[in-house]
Amino acid sequence: MNFRRIAAVASKEWREIVRDRLFFALAFVVPAALTILFGYGLSLDVENIPMALVDHDRTALSREYANRFIGSRYFQFKGYADDERQLTNALSDSKLRAVIVIPPHFQQNLLAGHPAEVQTLIDGTFPFRALTTKGYVEAINASMNVDVVSDYLARAAGIPLARARAMLQPVQLQVRYLYNQSVKSIWSLAPKLIMAIMMISPPFLTALGVVREKESGSIYNIYASTVRRSEFLIGKLLPYVAISTLNVGLLWAIATLLFGAPFKGDFVFFALASILYVTCTTGIGLLVSVAVRTQVAAMMGTAILTVVPAVLYSGVLIPISSLSEVASLIAHLLPGMYYTDIVMGSFLKGVGWRGLWGNMVVLALYATTLFALGYLLFHKRVKS
Repeated sequence: MNFRRIAAVASKEWREIVRDRLFFALAFVVPAALTILFGYGLSLDVENIPMALVDHDRTALSREYANRFIGSRYFQFKGYADDERQLTNALSDSKLRAVIVIPPHFQQNLLAGHPAEVQTLIDGTFPFRALTTKGYVEAINASMNVDVVSDYLARAAGIPLARARAMLQPVQLQVRYLYNQSVKSIWSLAPKLIMAIMMISPPFLTALGVVREKESGSIYNIYASTVRRSEFLIGKLLPYVAISTLNVGLLWAIATLLFGAPFKGDFVFFALASILYVTCTTGIGLLVSVAVRTQVAAMMGTAILTVVPAVLYSGVLIPISSLSEVASLIAHLLPGMYYTDIVMGSFLKGVGWRGLWGNMVVLALYATTLFALGYLLFHKRVKS
């Protein structure tokens, strides 16, 4: 293997990248732009739910009940209405996502020890948000129930209010959030975006870079030269591995500095794991470039092999443990899942070599396999 020939091929490829402004933008601008767009646009936090109230009772207790929703950070109060039918259009137009309807005689029934049925209308268009909204409503309602019943019990039994509340809640629940104490979805999402974008960008660049030479015919100059297959492939792919590694560093800076995601792990371990990962994804692009002859086919093939795995089978939106057996098997056959564990461990959990060395081994095996296949499938051909 001649390192000078490898350097010559790599230098030629770098000049081609710099010369093509569109390709240069795809290489350096698009990954950062996608991270920023998805980071601000894709939020898993269910807050500021537009909500309206209908108070048919208009008493002190009904106002207290309503104020619990109005003062909650999970709801954005849009106003009162005289009748729930007035809010039908607002619900259908998605201007409201929830309506709380307090019935007549609400206070009278509660003070008499009778139940009062509060109706909640929730937009079920987005099931996850609807179920989360239902949970918020139930939590606020449960808090109101405890206060009303404990007050009634204290007056009836002649005991202090604090004791009455303790009697109604003998089991006190204490919740501690580990690793993401603020429970901010962006802290979890930003590291995963590094995985997803580095699953998509390097294969696109690699496949387009190789196939572009096929379309222009310049690759036949390589076929006719003394450059070996291994030298050509390594020299061709080195610039893309280097570009992708630089992009990982840029996306790391965006995640930590722009989105405020904490980084608790070993940066050296993270950097080495990232180089392995982009080597894997660059290898995917190599296989695509071997199989197709046009840039359009390269883009379509790369999209099929990378976009779906990056979104569905890597743990970005759905935890791997929640996938079906078949989907979980597919996830374990792809590099994204292993790198997701690495970025999440490095950013939020402070896990390094000791806990994630197995993932590094898998990525190394994956990269070796992809490049071996690329080497076997790539053949020098004489122009016909």
